[in-house]
Amino acid sequence: MAKEFGRSQRVAQEMQKEIAIILQREIKDPRLGLMTTVSGVEVSRDLAYAKVYVTFLNDDDAENVKQGLKALKEASGYIRTLLGKAMRLRIVPELTFFYDNSLVEGMRMSNLVSNVIKQDEARRGRADDGDKEE
Repeated sequence: MAKEFGRSQRVAQEMQKEIAIILQREIKDPRLGLMTTVSGVEVSRDLAYAKVYVTFLNDDDAENVKQGLKALKEASGYIRTLLGKAMRLRIVPELTFFYDNSLVEGMRMSNLVSNVIKQDEARRGRADDGDKEE
């Protein structure tokens, strides 16, 4: 029977927690704003590379996202050093940061569905009023 969670998945989960703590406590770059959330980490099987997916609280425009990713890329060496101390891995993965727009897309889809439901209820309400007048 295969393991439910392989080593790379366990390392990825622990890295997600540690990177979130590092971003919250150690990184003081104003380009990151107040809240940077680590939404996921994918680690290669050999644990040499890691893709870190982040979201920003102030992601109003694409320029803020670009600046945030640039700040994370510049700080990746420092983050990697702190990560190595926290996790005691033989090989600390090379970090690459990506913007995760799934939260924004999910909110957009939710708003679209809500608007359609409101419009449908409004149409039904008008149709019911028309039936009562006759």
